[in-house]
Amino acid sequence: MTATNDGAIRTRFAPSPTGDLHVGTAHTALFNWLFTRHHRGTVVLRIEDTDRKRLVERSLGGIPEALAWLGIDWDEGPEVGGPYGPYFQSERKEIYLEYAERLIAGGHAYYCFCSPERLARVREERANLPTKYDRHCRDLSPAAIAAARAAGITPTVRFKMPLEGQVTFTDAIRGEITFDVRNLEDAILIKSDGYALYHFANVIDDKLMAISHILRGEDWIPSAPLHLLLYRAFGWEMPLIAHTQLLLGPDRKKLSKRHGATSIQEFRDNGILPEALVNYLAIIGWSWDDKTEIFSRDELIAKFDLDRVKPSSAIFDHQKLEWMNGHYINHLLTLDGLTARALPFLAGAGLFPRGAPAPGTPEYDYLTSVLALEKERIKRLTEIPEAVAYFFSDEIAYTQDVLVSKKQKLTPEIALAALPRARETLAAGDVADEADTEARLTALAGELGLKRGQLFMLIRAALTGRTATPGLFALMRVLGQERCLARLAAAESWLREHRQAAAD
Repeated sequence: MTATNDGAIRTRFAPSPTGDLHVGTAHTALFNWLFTRHHRGTVVLRIEDTDRKRLVERSLGGIPEALAWLGIDWDEGPEVGGPYGPYFQSERKEIYLEYAERLIAGGHAYYCFCSPERLARVREERANLPTKYDRHCRDLSPAAIAAARAAGITPTVRFKMPLEGQVTFTDAIRGEITFDVRNLEDAILIKSDGYALYHFANVIDDKLMAISHILRGEDWIPSAPLHLLLYRAFGWEMPLIAHTQLLLGPDRKKLSKRHGATSIQEFRDNGILPEALVNYLAIIGWSWDDKTEIFSRDELIAKFDLDRVKPSSAIFDHQKLEWMNGHYINHLLTLDGLTARALPFLAGAGLFPRGAPAPGTPEYDYLTSVLALEKERIKRLTEIPEAVAYFFSDEIAYTQDVLVSKKQKLTPEIALAALPRARETLAAGDVADEADTEARLTALAGELGLKRGQLFMLIRAALTGRTATPGLFALMRVLGQERCLARLAAAESWLREHRQAAAD
């Protein structure tokens, strides 16, 4: 991969703070980050906040926070500084005005005094033409410019697009791309409020910040000719450019909220692990081979390069992400790691009203033993509070349909006969010995004329109020002898009361 003349690779990620960080934008940021870390280059974070009307204040801190949650760090930019600051475009306003004046002086740009009303009328008149502005102010005389200024009209600055010919650039992923300049607008570079448009500010900043490689989404391809012509107008060499894929929903339409979560904050709040999301985003549109899907962060950095990035748009599959998240929870997180990730969700559900247990305490050890049972069944951290609730409350919400399973051919009479015998059997042993407990209950099932599954399902329902749980004997071991006996008694009492109520 080509680098700058001194061999230094410098990339930038330049989000606009107009809302929460979109997963598609994060996908582009990740590819920038992996490529740069692979080549041991410098990552620059630049906040492109010149669109003051669409600025969302919380995004100024929210976007860096979301990137940090993903583990995407930066070497220069907000919070860390650097030699090419400031890194907020709103603080670079005077720089853009200076370079706009250079273009005007060199005959590459011009002042436009057209009113919004005139521009709207012209756009309507030229609705079927490729360019919507008629270049009315392109060749104004110095006297006309002076008269407009004297009338108090604040101009915009437009680029003088060539009137004929083609412009071609080489995309590192897609190869050569050619545009006919006759279809290109005389783009506004500086708005009447003095703020630069994205296209102008980003070219100036990429040059002044010594960016060597630009990786951005394919929706920016139509902007590339303007950027290239701006570089030429200044006499600068354009950085190497590559356009990554758009993320699409399963219906092959641009990913949006109708497909599910779209912002990084939503994925975080929905219990997705950052490691799993990074892994999944990395393999959307990039592959190492035709079979490997699970990569650690270090493996991604070691293997990632643009040569394996595919140019076609990529499908974002929420179900695949959920599967991968479950794989990370079950196979890759340590138990302590899972406990740390689960605690905020458990606390939010009110399971620890007095505060989260500290490592090394009996409460913490109990929590880790509970999570060890449930982890293989969990796909999202948000599922954990509901999944483990019966371990932390003895107020089990029984229902007759659960205690008396038609599928298991259990009747209230059978259940009421079996529950006290099961309690006696457990009291005579120790549920900490799973093998012994299983043997005792298997023998009891034979004595009662029940199948193992019938008795075990009844005991499971009595202990948890549920029909689907982790393994019964491990569950009993974690609950402990006293709680198991108490819950069997509570289930028997509930069934007797409600059986009679139903009969009455």
